[in-house]
Amino acid sequence: MAHHVTLVPGDGIGPEVAEAAQRVVEAAGVEVEWDVQEAGAAVLEREGSPLPDRVLRSIERTRTALKGPVTTPVGSGFRSVNVTLRQELDLFAAVRPALSLPGVATRHGAVDLVVIRENTEDLYAGVEFERGSPALERLRVELRALAGFEIAQDAGVTVKPISVTGTHRIVRFAFDFARRNDRRTVTVGHKANIMKFSDGIFLFTAAMDAFGYPDIEFRELQVDEMAMHLALEPETLDVLLLPNLYGDIISDLCAGLVGGLGLVPGANLGWEFAVFEPVHGSAPDIAGKGYANPTAMILSAAMMLTHLRETAAAQAVRRAVDAVLAEGSVRTRDIGGSSSTSEMSDAVSRAARALLEGRGVTP
Repeated sequence: MAHHVTLVPGDGIGPEVAEAAQRVVEAAGVEVEWDVQEAGAAVLEREGSPLPDRVLRSIERTRTALKGPVTTPVGSGFRSVNVTLRQELDLFAAVRPALSLPGVATRHGAVDLVVIRENTEDLYAGVEFERGSPALERLRVELRALAGFEIAQDAGVTVKPISVTGTHRIVRFAFDFARRNDRRTVTVGHKANIMKFSDGIFLFTAAMDAFGYPDIEFRELQVDEMAMHLALEPETLDVLLLPNLYGDIISDLCAGLVGGLGLVPGANLGWEFAVFEPVHGSAPDIAGKGYANPTAMILSAAMMLTHLRETAAAQAVRRAVDAVLAEGSVRTRDIGGSSSTSEMSDAVSRAARALLEGRGVTP
């Protein structure tokens, strides 16, 4: 029986890496009926929104989506499609594995980390006040009366809400993930020493909930200290649990430890819906040139296959990626080669097909 999956190709290099992932899924023998839904800057021009309602309705129908990167302008323009998707579908948990891959030269040779990031609260909750706006002026007056704090006239303000309820569910998710995947340690990253009433809630709630998981070791590190440990000795860490903003930053740091953003997959999960996407952005400067590394998108598709309980196919895709990278003759420019996006996906497709058929792998 075919799986119904929403495909959001995205923009920039998104359509190229999305097509590559589709080909690999097909080679793995999984039948998927793709509901292709465009989103992003080009759609904004045509439909007045970078994320039309039809995209959300499609994901609500299929319950599963594979999504390419979507461009978000810096400092102006529309709100991030990624943030909106997570808010609208309550995709509260981001899962971003960072695993050393064969044949990819890095400073650290044995990295095996998973970043679990709370997706719906913190500074990405969207509670913002524009510089000079009437709403910000009212906020200035209230803060002056409540706390004696004066917001500068030329400031913009973003509010950082972190709730016990939101933290409780992401902590349970992280510890359950660790238990299911034979992980032994969950380390919470925070700045509770400075932000006692937001990060403090995150840390305190995590520490209390950790008592319900005696088989999993609980640790905590200030996020700047965590960054230092990752740079010096990433092998000492395992599952990293972070609020929204820190999780975004630390997951990119972890990607750098294993060779770059082109190699790291991701998932955004809620109780009802699941959206799988690479960690990297849309890279508009190389769009259409065939330079993009499709590995992160392919590995995101492998995570999707696991979610769909196509376990054998998911394992074959991951092993195929390892085999192609280990052999080394096919690799994209970002990891020292000259192969195109399609050449990389074709090699992984051949390897996955060979593994499923019980033949030797020949990238």
